[in-house]
Amino acid sequence: MLKDENSNTCISSSFSIFKSLNSDELELLNANLKCNTYRKGEIIYREGSWITGIYCVKKGILKIYKTGIDSKPQIVAFAIKGDITGYRSVLSNEMACTTAEIIEEAEICFIPSDIIFSLIKTNSDFALSLIQLTCRELDQANIFIKDIAQKTVKQRLAEILLMLENTFKLDEEGYIAVNLTREDLSSIVGTATESVIRILGEFKNEGLIAIKGKKIKINDKKKMNLISDSIF
Repeated sequence: MLKDENSNTCISSSFSIFKSLNSDELELLNANLKCNTYRKGEIIYREGSWITGIYCVKKGILKIYKTGIDSKPQIVAFAIKGDITGYRSVLSNEMACTTAEIIEEAEICFIPSDIIFSLIKTNSDFALSLIQLTCRELDQANIFIKDIAQKTVKQRLAEILLMLENTFKLDEEGYIAVNLTREDLSSIVGTATESVIRILGEFKNEGLIAIKGKKIKINDKKKMNLISDSIF
């Protein structure tokens, strides 16, 4: 972990979750947060630990995962610039139910829980934003459970690739702008790594995607959508 010397100017109203804060509230927030730069592979917090504040992503990418059978990780979400994580455990006063790991060098700002609760009490719009964020996360979890139960691995992988493109956008060559291992992909889809490798090969042979190392490009988004939504 690298110290960030400019931590006192981290958060602004450009972060959607903080857009309802006035200048005095933003000043309070920035006066009490602490920002650091983290390298790939570093853990921000671990499942089962107590979190004493929330984490705001100023730069970089985090994967959020739960630990399953045989300590196998199950990626449930990503956090990118402008996102916050750890807030559910703070609001519920429970131990962290997930682990947050850096997958691309990131600048993360830690906001103490007492500051968050103070803003919740004094700013109803901010409180509502947190409620809406929690509801969206619950909706995403429900969709994931439905997909695991009703969709094939091929359908889920097609859906995940489309989701990754929508989340991370494209680089200059048209590839999805995130480096994920095949193990990461299998963790998101909820299947064996070998199955993901096999289906990616099928997609490539059919001309649906292009692969360059860890990078993936969707060549035929219409057909990928059809695969994702089809019922066999």
